[in-house]
Amino acid sequence: MRSRVVIGLLVAIALALRVVTPAPATAKPAPAKSADDDDDKLEKKEDKVAGGTHWRIKTKAGAVHVWIPEGYDRETAGTVVYVHGYYTDSDGAWREYGLARQFRASKQNAMFVVPDAPSGNDEEVKWPALTDLRKAVARANIRLPDGPLVVMGHSGAFRTVMKWIDNRTVDQIILLDALYGGEKAFDEYIDSGKRADEHKLIVVGAATAQGSKAFAKKYPFAVVRDKLPSTVAGFKKREKRAKLLYVHSQYEHMAIVTNGKVIPQLLRLTELKAL
Repeated sequence: MRSRVVIGLLVAIALALRVVTPAPATAKPAPAKSADDDDDKLEKKEDKVAGGTHWRIKTKAGAVHVWIPEGYDRETAGTVVYVHGYYTDSDGAWREYGLARQFRASKQNAMFVVPDAPSGNDEEVKWPALTDLRKAVARANIRLPDGPLVVMGHSGAFRTVMKWIDNRTVDQIILLDALYGGEKAFDEYIDSGKRADEHKLIVVGAATAQGSKAFAKKYPFAVVRDKLPSTVAGFKKREKRAKLLYVHSQYEHMAIVTNGKVIPQLLRLTELKAL
């Protein structure tokens, strides 16, 4: 009898102290992978253009053209990102402006990248983050060099370029009749930003001459030149070394990027290495 009481007591205590194990929580589904997170390699086509190797990369933000000259050496090379203006796209600019021939004429050891950009005010910037453009090139299995990065933009390209001014990789910006807006961003890039002391800026003005010259004259370190020389040798030492160089162009707005006399020699004013 006593043993039954003890057993009953033990059972009662066990029931009172029992621990109910909760049912396992239902696992939350993984968040959907966005298009921007896609790690798959991008499709590209390769051919020879102007004696160099050319790739056209197909991306969701439009075509990206990449070109390297004959004799390209990645160990000492830099990168040039050319952003086109309105009323065209990267395919049109690449073809109609003869960009490969102009890049070759610069004789710079660089990888040249031409992304798609807005063709008008009604289009959004295609590459608001320069980092995403660099990743897209890498996803096409093209390895960017580690040297200086120069951004060159024409006309409405200012809308894209102004979004890249805080990117740590950008060493120099060249605005080709492009200062239609974004002055505050370019003020930050060349003067008030955290890394402004490390930056250089070249501004070429034709249709934008009045505003571009006024922008440059705000800064005591700016150097102003009234005309583009026929060759890079025509630039004076102080012009070549200037932190901010403004040049009034004798060539009209579109001729600046089509006549082959401006882009090559301005690229030779940068920190890129010659071939």
